[in-house]
Amino acid sequence: MRRAAWNPYLVGAGIGVLSWIAFLTAAHPLGITTAYEKTAALFLAPLGLAAGYLADQELVLGWEWALVIGVFLGALLSALLGRDREPSTVPPMFAARFGPSRAKRLAFAFAGGALMLFGARLADGCTSGHGISGNLQLAASSWVFTAVFAVVSVATGLALFGRKDRHHV
Repeated sequence: MRRAAWNPYLVGAGIGVLSWIAFLTAAHPLGITTAYEKTAALFLAPLGLAAGYLADQELVLGWEWALVIGVFLGALLSALLGRDREPSTVPPMFAARFGPSRAKRLAFAFAGGALMLFGARLADGCTSGHGISGNLQLAASSWVFTAVFAVVSVATGLALFGRKDRHHV
């Protein structure tokens, strides 16, 4: 079964408009990972555990959480609009390589998300912060980040799934 693709030009234009709105209303570029560090600081500070990196964070839930909620709602809307696909906890490509275990799939997803979050904070920005907002501002650091992210993503995909037995889902 083939997925209906979204028009990349319309999606790109939509992301551009969203970036303008973020700059105009919040006076900040798009970026989502700071929501997690601010939330961690908010919960750890009263326990005296927000040392070092987290100690410098503002102890409020900021506007970034609107992006977190928006990502969830956007994914839900996309899934509901794209009715040509059955919901699946374990995609066929993952099952072919690692087996049909839902627990294993969720563990991989959690570990991958945690690694991406760590890398994003290490790089002082995530794919939306550097890849969208930074590139829109022509920041050289964001160009480097985006190139490295693309290369590492392809290398990780090849390492996990290889080139044989490709499944286009």
